Amino acid sequence: MNGATVESLEVSAYTVPTDAPESDGTLSWDSTTMIVVEATGGGERGLGYTYGDVSTGRLIESRLADTVQGRDAMHIQASWAAMQRALRNAGRPGVGAMAIAAVDIALWDLKARLLKVSLADLLGRFHEGVPIYGSGGFTSYSVVRLREQLSGWVAQGIPRVKMKVGREPHQDLGRVIAAREAIGPDAELMVDANGAYDRKQALEKAQVFSRLGVVWYEEPVSSDDLEGLRLLRDRGPAGMAIAAGEYGYDIFHFHRLLEAGAVDVLQADVTRCAGITGLLKVDALCKAHNVPLSAHCAPQIHAHACCAAEMLVHCEYFHDHARIEKMLFDGALSPEGAVLTPHPSRPGLGIELKRADAARYAA
Repeated sequence: MNGATVESLEVSAYTVPTDAPESDGTLSWDSTTMIVVEATGGGERGLGYTYGDVSTGRLIESRLADTVQGRDAMHIQASWAAMQRALRNAGRPGVGAMAIAAVDIALWDLKARLLKVSLADLLGRFHEGVPIYGSGGFTSYSVVRLREQLSGWVAQGIPRVKMKVGREPHQDLGRVIAAREAIGPDAELMVDANGAYDRKQALEKAQVFSRLGVVWYEEPVSSDDLEGLRLLRDRGPAGMAIAAGEYGYDIFHFHRLLEAGAVDVLQADVTRCAGITGLLKVDALCKAHNVPLSAHCAPQIHAHACCAAEMLVHCEYFHDHARIEKMLFDGALSPEGAVLTPHPSRPGLGIELKRADAARYAA
C-alpha cells in the first residue's frame, strides 16, 4: 500500500507464571515476561514481541518509537537501520537488539496486513511449513514429569525432543536413560546444557550421551567459549551435532561462531537477533558457510520467518513460549504432526492479542 506510514507504536508487557518451577543447567525461573509492540498505520495494526525484561519496553518507548514513527511502512529495512543507529550509544546488543526485534517484527506484521497476505508469503517461502522439536525437560522436573512430557510430544507425532542437563551432573545419566526409555528407540533425543559443563566434563558426557542415541548437544560449554565448542565438535562422537547461537544479538556474533568452526548447527532467535530482518541475514551467513540453521523458541514468529530461511532444519517448540502464545493470542498455531504451517488466508502473523486475558498479567 503506497503512502502508508507508521503512525504510532504502543508497548505493553505481560509476566506469565510458569505452570511449575523451571530450571536448566545455569538458571532457575518461575515466570516469563513478554514485551508486546503494536505498530499502527494505514488503518492496520501490526504486532511483534520479544521475551525479556520490562526494561526492553522502556527502551522502545524512549529510543525507538520516535525513530520509526512517520516512516514508510513498506520500507522496513530502512527503519531497521535507523533503529540500529539510534541505539549506538545506548547499546545495541542484549536488550537493545531485543527491543529492535520486537519493533521489527511488528513492522513486518503491519506490512503483511496492509498487503493482506500472510507474513510467510510476504517473505517468500522456501518451505511450506517449519519442522519442530518438542523442548522442555527442565532439570527441576521429576523423572516422572520428564518422561510424561517428552513421551507426550512423541505420541503427538513430533519425532524429536530436547531436555535440559547440567544442573546436577551426577544425575544426568539417569535422567537421559529415563528419557530414552520414555520416547523409545526411534525418536531423536537432544540435550541442552546451557553452558553448565567445563570442557573435560562436556567431553566425558558426550561419550556417555552418545551411547544412548543423543544426536544433539547444545551449549555443552559456554557459547562464549569458541575454542571449547570447537574442541567438542572435533573430538565428540560422530553423529552428535554441536549447537549454539541462541544468545547471538548481531551478525558479528554469528560470524565468529561460524568462522571458528564452533558449531555443526547454528541457532538463532528472532526475538534476540534484531528481528526478522536480522534473522534473514543469519540465514544468508549460514548459506555462505554451508551450516544448517535451527530457530530458538518463539514458535509463532518462527513459523512464518523460518519459512523464508533456506538453511532451516527445524524450530524449537519450547514449552513456555508455546503455552504463553496460546494463552495471550487468538490464532496461535498448533503443530500438524511435526510441522507448524502458516495459513495463507490469515494476514501477517495471523494472531490477535487477547486483551482481556492478557490484562491480568500486565507488568
